[in-house]
Amino acid sequence: MKHLKQQVNIRNVVNNTLKRVFGSLIFATILFTSCNPDDDGTSSTVQYVPDADAFSALKDQALENATQTFQFNSDDGNITLTSEAGVQININGDCLTLNGNEITGQVDIEFVELFEKGNMLTTNKPTMGKLPNGDKALLISGGEFFIEATQNGNVLATNCNLQLVIPANLTGDPDPAMTLWEGQIDNEDNLTWEELIPGVDDGEVFVEGDSYYGFLGFGWTNVDRFYSDTRPKTPIQVQPPVGYTNVNSAVYLSYDGEAPALANLDTFDNASNIFSEHYGQIPIGLACHVIFVTEDNGVWRYAIKPVTILANHVITFTLEETNLGSEAGLTALINALP
Repeated sequence: MKHLKQQVNIRNVVNNTLKRVFGSLIFATILFTSCNPDDDGTSSTVQYVPDADAFSALKDQALENATQTFQFNSDDGNITLTSEAGVQININGDCLTLNGNEITGQVDIEFVELFEKGNMLTTNKPTMGKLPNGDKALLISGGEFFIEATQNGNVLATNCNLQLVIPANLTGDPDPAMTLWEGQIDNEDNLTWEELIPGVDDGEVFVEGDSYYGFLGFGWTNVDRFYSDTRPKTPIQVQPPVGYTNVNSAVYLSYDGEAPALANLDTFDNASNIFSEHYGQIPIGLACHVIFVTEDNGVWRYAIKPVTILANHVITFTLEETNLGSEAGLTALINALP
């Protein structure tokens, strides 16, 4: 019996040893297979990188989530609609036309209002205004707005201005320096704001009491003024993670202490794979947050980096610095920046 127990113990030791050896071999095989390089020296483990359509879909969804809808009968003449934020939208139904002809009957309105930098980022509607020389610089916003009227899916025009009554406390104290700007979106989905000159262009805004009164048309409009900083200026560059360009990602700047404002780097050099603010409008010494965003399987991938701007500053992001999050989560993070 004692001899039998010794034989059993010996067999158990041998079996356990063989199991450990075979287990190690299997683990090594799996590890080798998962990390085995292809013939060209690249890893066979493919990192997900979004295409342009995936990134655009994420921004389009954010814009759809921010869109409010209204309906009214154009035969009612002057009507007033009130937005979720308390903006009054005054429209004269008698002024609405389709192909130059006055319409009658029901009208559908789509309305977007953006007052915080988080929503401006997810919808890709930064506050960058065109200077007289064609360069772009940061704007401080009293609110960004989009208005469109349709009937049976046909886009309508108007032969008289709409009126918005915008509570100034949505973005701070009333600022008489604010003017009205019109938004232009290029083929690369970059939005630029162009100032409307009172008496020359059709549209204006003024302060009365605690509100801005804007007279404007359909499309994108913005109540704004240029950001002012007397410090010396510099261009900056931002290097995104490998595989990311202006096609499938974006880079924004949030200036500390300037809540209703968001800059973006709209120039990209394919040769160096670098985003650039090539206008030289960033104040040296500015405390800000540089934000990289992209798409990852239907959610946002992002990185937020606090920076104090140096002359000719180059900022680099790696994929390891990024996180995944929902639109609501990312919006809250951006809105919470100083």
